[in-house]
Amino acid sequence: MLGMSRREMLASASCGFGYLAMSALCGKNSFAAGSSAIANLSARSPQLPARAKRVIFLCMSGGPAQLDTFDYKPQTGKKKHAGSVFKFAQHGESGLWVSELLPETAKHVDKLCVLNGMHADITNHAQSFLQLHTGDRLRPRPSLGSWVVYGLGTENQNIPGFISIYPSKPSVYSSALLPPVYEGTPIGLNSTNMSTATINNIKGDHLPVAVKRRQLDFVQAMNREHATRRPDDARLDAVIQSMELGFRMQMAAPELLDINQETKSTLERYRVGQGKVVGTCKNSDFGRQCLLARRFAEAGVRFIEVNHGSWDQHSNHRADLTANCESTDAPIAALLDDLEQRGLLEETLVVWGGEFGRPGLVPEDKKDGTGHNARGFTFWMAGGGIKRGLAYGKTDETGARAVEGKVHFRDLHATILHQLGLQHDKLTFHQGNREFRLTGTEGGKVVHDIIA
Repeated sequence: MLGMSRREMLASASCGFGYLAMSALCGKNSFAAGSSAIANLSARSPQLPARAKRVIFLCMSGGPAQLDTFDYKPQTGKKKHAGSVFKFAQHGESGLWVSELLPETAKHVDKLCVLNGMHADITNHAQSFLQLHTGDRLRPRPSLGSWVVYGLGTENQNIPGFISIYPSKPSVYSSALLPPVYEGTPIGLNSTNMSTATINNIKGDHLPVAVKRRQLDFVQAMNREHATRRPDDARLDAVIQSMELGFRMQMAAPELLDINQETKSTLERYRVGQGKVVGTCKNSDFGRQCLLARRFAEAGVRFIEVNHGSWDQHSNHRADLTANCESTDAPIAALLDDLEQRGLLEETLVVWGGEFGRPGLVPEDKKDGTGHNARGFTFWMAGGGIKRGLAYGKTDETGARAVEGKVHFRDLHATILHQLGLQHDKLTFHQGNREFRLTGTEGGKVVHDIIA
């Protein structure tokens, strides 16, 4: 330290502390070495003519019972077979069948395209849930939302392009091998109360805005100087961008998350605060999630995932399924109604479903629990250039397996990307002399029959 003044020593040491902090942040934002991809969140033109600008994925984890929601299998004749145990009726001009458990959603059937021929590879929750989100049932891979932001960037530079509300697992929003800047932002990750769930550490009101700006500029100057010596480290780029985004979010996100700005009638339509707790499901305020999803869509968020759990009715099937439907029915109907009224539905692709379905019950068996069924189950889509009032695909008479219009998760992914203007076989990421894509080496096919 000979020849160095006290002021110079402190300035040098502070830079060292800054670099240590940066190294710690990079450690939290791990990225597999070997890729030289340049990550950025600026909005990009799609490869194809796009019918949708964004996606709202209503994830019903646990496996919704398709035979008691949208896939009607009447139990007729002397010998009863497995099928629907709740009443169904036809609705709308399309005459689609909907369970008595979903009276509000039934009012919007002419907006829906019901996919009754869904199928997946495996009946274990963890693996099928992973495949639903990433295309791979065994290894960590980028989630669907991360692929979408990787391909299109984000429309609003002041808020994340990918938000997951109350995610049950990190795989829901992980960017995995993609640069970490494409990772989703979780809301309510560690909260047991959706009414208080928010983005962690978003307020940052300990300093005036101008002071925070000067503070960040100083830190970022050190970060960028550090990054010039590590030009191929995507972790550094992600941290630098996330710091800037975090600053902008402090200005925009609190107002966006404040649903108290909504009218009393709106809060009532979404049933905010009125959800029922089922089993281990903690995110009972599903109405708040759907209302936030609408607000995020209006603000330009590219991919929004809304999560509702505990559809795994191995026991108390009738009571728990009824409670789940009561918690989600009105909020989903309100979301569809608002998107339509505000002119957003045609450019917003809404997707509903879980990791698989469930086999039907036989009333004479006196059982009230169901298992897992990945061979045939139901999803529905709405908006985003998808046909309205259509039931596509069929399961056999007991709902045990898809027999017509079969749609695999890979096909679902390919179709979602197509509606956003992305070619699933061209949306790739190179790493370690390998080419990765959402639909994998087996590929998927766009389901053109459901596109308007």
